[in-house]
Amino acid sequence: MSDAAPTDRTGLLRWQFELTWALFEYHLERLEDDDFLWEPAALTWTLHPAADGWEPDWADTEPDPVPVPTIAWLTWHLGWWWSTAAAHVRGRETVDRADVRWPGPGAAVEWLRGHRDDWVAVLDGLTDADLDAPSAYPWPADAGLTVAHLAAWVNAELMKNAAEIGQLRLARAAA
Repeated sequence: MSDAAPTDRTGLLRWQFELTWALFEYHLERLEDDDFLWEPAALTWTLHPAADGWEPDWADTEPDPVPVPTIAWLTWHLGWWWSTAAAHVRGRETVDRADVRWPGPGAAVEWLRGHRDDWVAVLDGLTDADLDAPSAYPWPADAGLTVAHLAAWVNAELMKNAAEIGQLRLARAAA
């Protein structure tokens, strides 16, 4: 991460992203395979082995109480929204949630790093005009928000997911 102050919007978004990613790497480097499927509570959302890979727990309406996600679920969810954001910015067709394939505990960290590299390529390709373009993800098309808002949302969502994964890793290590 560069210490130089960014002088444009894309540079600021990239700086914030790299700061968040650096904090996330602290936990990614320390994750063990058994961390991913550890269930910290009686009510959890996780991933389950299936014939064609892993199936995530899901509900179209968020349950009450909300289940505690496992690291596996969080990494799958991160891969889903991140790949969708990148596809949206590039004007490509997005992948349906049910078609996002989590690679399993042994490959999840590298899978996330691949999403990171893909997102950096997206950020590096954005111009001011691109940032000002309307964006209908992750909110409705009539929300009046832009690609700049989407990029800022990616940073915020990554911060949240990194904190959740880090807290779960720390809790398991201390248990």
